Amino acid sequence: MIISAIVLVLVMALLIGARGVAAIRSTSDFLVASRRISPALNAAAVSGEYISVASFLGVAGLVLKDGIGALWYGVGFAAGYIAMLSLVAAPMRRTGALTVPDFAEARFGSSGLRRLSGAVVLVIATLYLVPQFKAAGLVLTVVSGTPYWVGVVVAGVAVSVTLALGGMRAATYVQAFQFGLKLLLFIVPAVWLVLQVGGDARREALAPVEFTRFERPTPVEFRLGVDLTIGAPTTVSVAGRPPEELAPGRYHAEAGSTWTFAEGAAVPRVDGALPPGGADWSRPLLDAGGPGGPVLATLSLLVATVLGAMGLPHIIVRFHTSSDGRGARRTAAITVALLSVFYLFPGVYGALGAVLLPELYLSGGTDTVVVALPARVDSGWAGGLLTAMLSAGAFAAFLATSLGLLLALSGAVSHDLLPGATVRRLRLTTLGAALCVVALALQAAHLDVGAMVTSAFTVAASTFCPLLVLGIWWSRLTAPAAVAGMLVGLAASAGAIGTGLLGAPPPGIVAALLGQPALWSVPLAFLTMVLVSLRGRPPAWANAAMLRLHLDETRNSP
Repeated sequence: MIISAIVLVLVMALLIGARGVAAIRSTSDFLVASRRISPALNAAAVSGEYISVASFLGVAGLVLKDGIGALWYGVGFAAGYIAMLSLVAAPMRRTGALTVPDFAEARFGSSGLRRLSGAVVLVIATLYLVPQFKAAGLVLTVVSGTPYWVGVVVAGVAVSVTLALGGMRAATYVQAFQFGLKLLLFIVPAVWLVLQVGGDARREALAPVEFTRFERPTPVEFRLGVDLTIGAPTTVSVAGRPPEELAPGRYHAEAGSTWTFAEGAAVPRVDGALPPGGADWSRPLLDAGGPGGPVLATLSLLVATVLGAMGLPHIIVRFHTSSDGRGARRTAAITVALLSVFYLFPGVYGALGAVLLPELYLSGGTDTVVVALPARVDSGWAGGLLTAMLSAGAFAAFLATSLGLLLALSGAVSHDLLPGATVRRLRLTTLGAALCVVALALQAAHLDVGAMVTSAFTVAASTFCPLLVLGIWWSRLTAPAAVAGMLVGLAASAGAIGTGLLGAPPPGIVAALLGQPALWSVPLAFLTMVLVSLRGRPPAWANAAMLRLHLDETRNSP
């Protein structure tokens, strides 16, 4: 049933995407659907594109892993569109550009800035695409037992073929359809779970008790290697061996191993994670027990998600598909309403997971809590049906987001970095880019989906957000200043994230600032652009370029 539901979603995506084939005659058709998408359809497509696997699965998983404070992710994702509506949507459309690098060259007349912007698109799109492919492989492994690589490869083929066939028009149709599908497949199981679990579980979900002992014999399959701290003698069977009592101390669970804990056994602590339930877990702030403090961690996340949304290339290009600036504003406004409905529900899955599946915190499989809950509540046909629905919804989320990201990635290579783009080259680049991302995703099974997506938002907030906000609203911004600010923002954000992943940063506030650098990397990029601009002089045509961004083009139309 589960495989059939996923196959049905994939086939429908290919069939809907095939509608765009006949309309592809130029690069404008391929990249921006000839700017003829209505606001309602565009908003549905944007919402479908924006609700990625990180939203569909990741936010609920982060609630289970990090506590109620993880709901700030949903707040930041939705609030980013309010900032985009206010500052970016309409002026971006009025430039007549096809991509963000197109805007950079049109506004500043700098081919070097265009190439730099194209390179930044590659970084952001790759950081965002790899976790989408990784999640597709993970979901298929959990629900069907297939090897991880199968899901990654199937996802890569489906996305690249759909996009190569129909470009932006195909992506728009598929994403709009899949938004409605995802909303249905996310909300209906949530309501069913709340009704099915009973009053006791609902009360526990509102005030979960800290996960300290296993209430039943519980097998835990460690998908990732995990360091555990056992605080009391604990009876456990490791990899099918006879049960043995482990003395207090530190232990390492190998990736792929299964530990079966006896009923009543004490729950080990996972280094760097909060056990579900309890006062710290229920605190409505992030990083309650971390080194940097909850307020700092929450502010850093909000800066990354709210400002990062303005710089996501696959979202920005959406406003170029509108017929005019007014249509772009209406698209952003409708999108805020649609996203707000969706983000009411990840907390339901996360809170129920803390009560019914707290052992996922040990295994490193918190990203799978959404698809694992129905089977825990009902092992019969109803649980199987709901699992199939959620698995299909997860694949729909993956497809919708990956279409836009892969389009941005192939557009950056074929249109922005190489001269003379043709439809044939765009299609071939799409297939080649998908192959590269699949190769990266096959090596990324151990990475956290939510963390990687947040990294993409952080880089976008530190590079494209300052470029767009100052480029649209400050006439004195110069091309050298834009280049300098983007380079500083890219080096600060990507460098800090890489240092946090590869090294062991010193404990305390330094570790927090390296783990989520948006709180300082974004102001640093803005400050660099302002200071370098003040030492230079904008070109004579800067005011004319600003007028083009802000004059309502519909007033001059016949």
